[in-house]
Amino acid sequence: MKVVKFGGSSLCSAEQIKKVADIIKSDAERRIAVVSAPGKRSANDTKVTDMLIALHVNHTTGLDTKDAISRIIDRYQSIINGLEIDAGLLDQFEQTLIHHLDTIKSRDRLLDALKSCGEDFNAQLISAYLNQIGVRAAYMSPKEAGILVTDEPSNAQLIESSYDKLNHLKESEHVLIIPGFYGASENDDIVTFPRGGSDITGAIVARGVEADLYENFTDVSFIYSAHPGLIEEPHAIREITYREMRELSYAGFGVFHDEALAPVFKKEIPVMIRNTNDPGIEGTKIVAEREFIPEMPVIGISCDEGFTSITMNKYLMNREIGFTRRLLQILEDHRLSYEHVPSGIDNLSVILRTRQFDGNSKLEDVIADINDKLEPDAVYVEDDLALVVIVGEGMKEHVGIATKTTTALSENDVNIRMINQGASEISMMFAVDIKDAHKALRAIYSNYFSEIKG
Repeated sequence: MKVVKFGGSSLCSAEQIKKVADIIKSDAERRIAVVSAPGKRSANDTKVTDMLIALHVNHTTGLDTKDAISRIIDRYQSIINGLEIDAGLLDQFEQTLIHHLDTIKSRDRLLDALKSCGEDFNAQLISAYLNQIGVRAAYMSPKEAGILVTDEPSNAQLIESSYDKLNHLKESEHVLIIPGFYGASENDDIVTFPRGGSDITGAIVARGVEADLYENFTDVSFIYSAHPGLIEEPHAIREITYREMRELSYAGFGVFHDEALAPVFKKEIPVMIRNTNDPGIEGTKIVAEREFIPEMPVIGISCDEGFTSITMNKYLMNREIGFTRRLLQILEDHRLSYEHVPSGIDNLSVILRTRQFDGNSKLEDVIADINDKLEPDAVYVEDDLALVVIVGEGMKEHVGIATKTTTALSENDVNIRMINQGASEISMMFAVDIKDAHKALRAIYSNYFSEIKG
């Protein structure tokens, strides 16, 4: 049994939905499909989710909502007309939007309810189209499916008991079409997942029904060893482990959201990344364990920008019991998460995403707390950092990884600000100036992959 998930680019138009229907129809093992809201049809187009957010803004600021609703309905009408299915769905969609606007008084609750409509409407019309072409399909809402979540708006977390109910979905005689991105709380409110929502829903459903394979269809055929926009014809990865994918996703790979792997990782359900526009290509398979290729100790190189490091120097720091604990408590008090904590005997650095300081937490307040509670000899702050991360299960068995990488950076005049290697030894991080980020990635990639074909 396979669970398949289709992203917004795969469902942006009637033509794309016809491709999706053919994919579902071509394999009897594809019994459940999780769908996203319609994405962009072109670079200048607008995603339906963004249109729904704009509707929310208009409503909450007292502006007229008729035009915003019309634009949303027009988008679905173009799809329904192209699929030649019952246009009566449009009245249902419009009434649903109006009902949410009229009855939900909480701004946060209303935003979640409106955002969920993108996926919900798409699932309904895709189910209708599949039945029209001879596939016994049924729309099923997340609530009906059993996706029970916690109650914080825009930050849904799955309640573990959901898996027991989800398991019964595999007994259905229909191909089930489930909207992604949201679940239902115990109070029957619609609550959306924070990020990568439809990917998360797909993985949850795949785990719930104990699928043999979770296929994630998008607009690329493979996960590549580096960003195709920065490297010409990068190496296509055929097989990668959950751990490698998690490291690369966290460090900037956009194909698959890192949190979306958690449900399938626990049950070791393989994930296949595939291309809706070229479904004959098998794509990249994410697995629990893979065969080590000696000539490829590094499987991928990723780069992410927008980091700040705070470095504390204190003589005999290593003998001061509780220093790191108190630092982490300061970060928790300011509601900050960290990415890396490189350290020496008399110094310790903490690397954070700079955008966290755009909210309630101010960098100067954090520094003041550090000086007050930790009494370091000196505190240094570095902004505008990029993190270049190399990842590979084979790194722990291969001698000279750090030397090869630092040599590549040195030969390309890239100054390394910081180095950190995880305890698992499958990743190594290099902090560089943001202006050198792309040059650093290309230099490292060339050193590892220039002689590897395919």
